[in-house]
Amino acid sequence: QVQLVESGGGLVQAGGSLRLSCAASGRTFGPIVMGWFRHAPGKEREFVAGISSIGGSTYYADSVKGRFTISRDNAKSTVYLQMNSLKPEDTAVYCCAVRMGSVVVVTTTGYRYWGQGTQVTVSS
Repeated sequence: QVQLVESGGGLVQAGGSLRLSCAASGRTFGPIVMGWFRHAPGKEREFVAGISSIGGSTYYADSVKGRFTISRDNAKSTVYLQMNSLKPEDTAVYCCAVRMGSVVVVTTTGYRYWGQGTQVTVSS
């Protein structure tokens, strides 16, 4: 079992920045991928970014490339999402997720463990 707790969401103006954190506990050893997804009202949950514990390889959705950066602190079992140049369309509940393995995948079904999410609201 893996437990995930997100923090760092809030209200920010367009063009601003936020940093989200996701602390994992439980079975966090071995190769795992930690990812961020977001869910906006009326839309499907979508992949945002992911990072592998093996080599630190990362993958981003096209909509956030160049603006968001995912990183992890393996010693703290924590993943971060630095979000810059935020836009109103980035408004959503952001959830972190974990899958066992070394390959970042973009589908929700590929992740077994999920956090409760943190709200990010970007005003225009």
